[in-house]
Amino acid sequence: MKPASLALAVLLGVTATVVAADNHSHHAAPEDRRAVLELSEPERAMVLEEMRLFLSGVEKITDALARDDMAAVAAEARQMGVKMTHDVPPALRGKLPQAFRQLGFTVHREFDALALDAENKKDPRHSLKQLSGALQKCVSCHASYQIRPQPLAAGH
Repeated sequence: MKPASLALAVLLGVTATVVAADNHSHHAAPEDRRAVLELSEPERAMVLEEMRLFLSGVEKITDALARDDMAAVAAEARQMGVKMTHDVPPALRGKLPQAFRQLGFTVHREFDALALDAENKKDPRHSLKQLSGALQKCVSCHASYQIRPQPLAAGH
């Protein structure tokens, strides 16, 4: 076989293999079995904003930990503590499943503990371990729940 023919045969063989593998990888995505939280658009926006605040806070805490700035760790963690829950309207709180609320409240309490320990123990490794524990709960919540907009009532 000539080198050009051999190269073409190899190229066609590789292409056929890639196409066959690609065809097998396009199966339907697995069904999302997470519990659905149906919220009005303003309620959904509020919950998502809180999640973005958590993510921003985690970024600031990890930056402060990298700089051994335990005062900044404490200040940021305190912003993410239980006091953050006071802004949640009772109507929204009533729509959220108890397990969701408990998980969220636990995370807020853990950030309060992180703030206190950062001030008192001043141990970045301890604070990082606490942050990891809180993030595990975030991951668990995101694996368990999805937030969808409430369907509009008929006539709207």
